[in-house]
Amino acid sequence: MTSMRDSSGLTEERPAVIPVGAAYCAVDIDRPSRHFAFLLQPDFTLLAFSAALDPLRIANQLAQRPLYRWTVCSQDGAPVSSSCGMSVNVDQPLARFARDTDLVVCGGTVRPGGSHPGARAILREHVRFGGRVGGICTGAIALAEAGLLEGRKATLHWENQPAFREQFPQVEITTNTYELDGGIFTCGGGVGATDMMLLRIEEDYGPSFADVVADMCLYGQRRGERTQQRASVSSAIDSRNPLLVRAIKAMQANIETPPSMDDLAAAAGCSRRQMERLFMKYCGKTPYRFFRDLRLDHARGLLRETDLSVSEIAVASGFASQVVFIKSFRGRFVHAPGRFRSGKAAPLQTTP
Repeated sequence: MTSMRDSSGLTEERPAVIPVGAAYCAVDIDRPSRHFAFLLQPDFTLLAFSAALDPLRIANQLAQRPLYRWTVCSQDGAPVSSSCGMSVNVDQPLARFARDTDLVVCGGTVRPGGSHPGARAILREHVRFGGRVGGICTGAIALAEAGLLEGRKATLHWENQPAFREQFPQVEITTNTYELDGGIFTCGGGVGATDMMLLRIEEDYGPSFADVVADMCLYGQRRGERTQQRASVSSAIDSRNPLLVRAIKAMQANIETPPSMDDLAAAAGCSRRQMERLFMKYCGKTPYRFFRDLRLDHARGLLRETDLSVSEIAVASGFASQVVFIKSFRGRFVHAPGRFRSGKAAPLQTTP
């Protein structure tokens, strides 16, 4: 069903979806239906979008009342292809919405060129008139491009955070599953979107009702906004050795200005020889090679998602020489940085 516009130019929301199910949970709180408008960007993450939308549908189903309404938009009103290739129909083109609408950008795979200027203008206008805006998965990029995240806390999927930090250093990006900062909310996608929506349902209708919605989602345990997106370093390397964990954390914190191996060993609290034995035992490579690969992976992300020059990326990844950077990059990913950025490199070309 296509949404209409009233005389003020604002979009009228479509009728609420209220499926019938076996489960029922009475809601005593009486308040107007809350409206969400989801803007699907090209190559958006289907999982993250569904994880945000379905708790709203389940809330309506449980209460058998229109607690929530939603409108799905694209920039031009045409269907949008998700990152998995599935095309999703939308209700309408992006337009102005009433102030009490939560306008949410659903991102995914980052494309060169950034968000549409028209979308940025509508986002800025919505905030200026007191509306709430959100970003799911990489939706925070569109919010930052609109100038809405300066001096705020936000988050997006961990894969895209290194490039984001280079492009928007004035934004405080966290590794939490979701962040709420005033009228702006962001999440890293996936189950983080469900966490964020369950919190909104709790704010509207109380924790007991939000817990029933979570149960309907077969959601084992609700998580707070301070939950980290990624597993700990010890889980990732399958070792709880504190010396090794401290060394890797020191590497992660010093990508742009790599310390010496002796300094890393001192940060870990062990000798250089002991650190080398630990890396070979648990990681299968020397600490030097582990750190080099960590920096090259960082560079690969910057090539993919920023317009920084190769020389700038070399510096941002801790390489004093562009020649050494290009040689090292080719050694790990087979192709030179320029060829990788141009899209001519074959996928999944990497060396261990």
